[in-house]
Amino acid sequence: MLSESTQILPLVPLRGMMVFPHMIAHFDVGREKSLAALEEAMVKDQQLFLVTQRDAKVEEPDVTDLYPVGTVSKIKQLLKLPGDTVRVLVEGLHRGRIINVDMEENPFVTAMLNPQRNEDSAEEDDLECEALMRTLLELFEEYVKIGNRVSPETLLSVHSVRNPGQFADMIAASILVNIEDKQRILETFDPKTRLQRLHEMLSREMDIIELEKKISTRVKQQIDDIQREHYLREQMKAIQQELGEKEGNTQEIEEYRERIEEASLPEEAKEKAEKELERLTRMPMGNPEGSIVRTYLDWILDLPWNTETEDNLDLTRAAKVLEEDHYGLKKVKERIIEYLAVRQLTHTMKGPILCFVGPPGVGKTSIARSIARAMNRKFVRMSLGGVRDEAEIRGHRRTYIGAIPGRIINSIKNAGSKNPVFLFDEIDKMSSDFRGDPASAMLEVLDPEQNNSFRDHYLDLAFDLSRVMFLTTANTLDTVPAPLLDRMEVIRIAGYTEDEKVNICMKYLIPKQKQEHGIESDKLVIRKAVVRRIIQQYTREAGVRNLERQIANICRKAARKIIEKPEEPVKLGTRNLKEFLGVPKFKYDKSAKTDQVGVATGLAWTKVGGETLSIEVTSLPGTGKLELTGQLGDVMKESARAGMSYIRSRARQYGIPECFYKETDIHIHIPEGAIPKDGPSAGITMTTAIISALSGIEVSREVAMTGEITLRGRVLGIGGLKEKALAAHRAGITTILIPDENQKDLPEIPDNVRNKLTIIPVKTMDDVLKHALVRKPVPIKSENKIPAGPPVSDNHMPVNPTIQ
Repeated sequence: MLSESTQILPLVPLRGMMVFPHMIAHFDVGREKSLAALEEAMVKDQQLFLVTQRDAKVEEPDVTDLYPVGTVSKIKQLLKLPGDTVRVLVEGLHRGRIINVDMEENPFVTAMLNPQRNEDSAEEDDLECEALMRTLLELFEEYVKIGNRVSPETLLSVHSVRNPGQFADMIAASILVNIEDKQRILETFDPKTRLQRLHEMLSREMDIIELEKKISTRVKQQIDDIQREHYLREQMKAIQQELGEKEGNTQEIEEYRERIEEASLPEEAKEKAEKELERLTRMPMGNPEGSIVRTYLDWILDLPWNTETEDNLDLTRAAKVLEEDHYGLKKVKERIIEYLAVRQLTHTMKGPILCFVGPPGVGKTSIARSIARAMNRKFVRMSLGGVRDEAEIRGHRRTYIGAIPGRIINSIKNAGSKNPVFLFDEIDKMSSDFRGDPASAMLEVLDPEQNNSFRDHYLDLAFDLSRVMFLTTANTLDTVPAPLLDRMEVIRIAGYTEDEKVNICMKYLIPKQKQEHGIESDKLVIRKAVVRRIIQQYTREAGVRNLERQIANICRKAARKIIEKPEEPVKLGTRNLKEFLGVPKFKYDKSAKTDQVGVATGLAWTKVGGETLSIEVTSLPGTGKLELTGQLGDVMKESARAGMSYIRSRARQYGIPECFYKETDIHIHIPEGAIPKDGPSAGITMTTAIISALSGIEVSREVAMTGEITLRGRVLGIGGLKEKALAAHRAGITTILIPDENQKDLPEIPDNVRNKLTIIPVKTMDDVLKHALVRKPVPIKSENKIPAGPPVSDNHMPVNPTIQ
């Protein structure tokens, strides 16, 4: 609990400055914790605690780096500056002494302080205070006359102050330069003592000013000599110009004028460049504004306004290049070939905006490089991961110090061509904050109807981006804003199948890693069977990034063996694989060896491919409770409840007593309970397992299934059929049941897998049970009670396992 004499406020440490009570001051904030403290203060009562650091060079100060006394201030205004800086205008309220500082709990620093709200209170008729104020005022007036450092307005303000404490603070803020001196005044709570100390400091400042005047007189004489020399040099320069001699600024301006004529700039860019050159002509040598104008002219003249590479539209060559660099990715390659074909017919087609969406490691970024090589274009890549500032896209306006163009214009300049292949990598990783929303700035860039006149804030000139072929990549589309997504053509790249990974490894990864590790082709032999074993037991991913790391690991160990015994080639087989890669990290589930009651095999999709899912159900005497375990998500739990309702409506038809929901507890469990599972596609699998457990009929071990169930027993479509079919094939399952709606997805399944599976489309739950159960349920004609426990098979394994 806080007492009335304490206060907790966000703390901002100041470097090289100090704020006194009743004073208005501004400063810039750029540190993350300080920015967070400002945001916290603005959310609440706009009050924050300002404390000066002892050492301004310390970037992350702790409690020992801060003075114990600071000023409670109120935020009057915030102004966002370029970069990560905010300018703050504050008004000091009163002093405060730090009791405790918390630097860990929040993203900003908080301070518990003892506010000194009445420290300036003093009797205005105190004669000693009055005498001190008059003496100090006379000394201050003399300081203003000889020092020329304080404005007359400040002197008038001091005259109007009658409060002794405020009077001392105002003079201290005006004259004191040393932070230690200011802090001494701030830490002096008694107004009378404060006036006395300030009188001592002001007297010392007067002595320093007198000494400075003597030094200034001596230095002024030296400067006069330098100015005389400069004047003579300027006269010489004027004489040289009259004689027609080019020197200094004149030579530079002529070079710029020649570059503008040779650049063949668009009309708007040419007018702007000539106008800026005229400004530069009128500027004297050494003017700081001159460097800004020169930089701007350089940017205009270095951009490829009319320079572009000629597209290679040979479809055969393009197809060959794409096949050389990547295995599979059929849809992506077809789309590029189609684009080149249309370009041959029209010659004026705008660049498409393709978005490659898929899990990490499937080749999204590398396919963009291959597209550029196939089309004979320059390649530019811009990573958008973590970009939060709109200026990264559009640049800063020239009014800001250190302004530069955005990364798009910068990349076009580096490419040296106005029609490169431009890749925006990780477009789903963009974010936004108070500096603007970069995703909104991307809307114009990725719109073919607008990007022919893209305006960067720095250049403020229309640049044609319509000839650029924009490509984007993303792992997911969930975080991409809908208006931005609408401008892109999405091409999904699914994870590779096991056979595709084997081919990629044999054709690309192994030769690449052998070359990088300096291993000759015949010195290391890796066969397909070994690669398949590596994929199954040492990697679990949608792409091939980890597979390449494992191949690199093998190459390193092989390199050592080659050095030790150069005459013997290294042969990698399934027997010595552990020697190179250690104990296998993963294993794939195989189908059960016997038909079991209450155990059905489902098919699941994960981000690293398909998986088989064994769903176990047991029935126990009870009161009709439904228990769900195995880290099931809400959607999967709802599917189980929907299946239960369907079974109740058809219980007698499936040989199940109608009163089972009153007398029987049902427990549904999905193994690997530490792994979260969700989704509706396990609906028919759970329903089949429940019917099997209640009816005592075994589920065929050779059947796996996937599909969503409705209350009426309809089977609805699902996603990821290709990955699920591959998982079933890998587990040794011969028959899979799929929703009838998913027949359209069958062409996506590789032929070698599809030919080895019996794929049965189902429309209703009756169709599922017809193929999943080993025998047809016998309908119940009279009410019978369900058996209390499952039978036990001959091999002493429970056919319907229960949880002990």
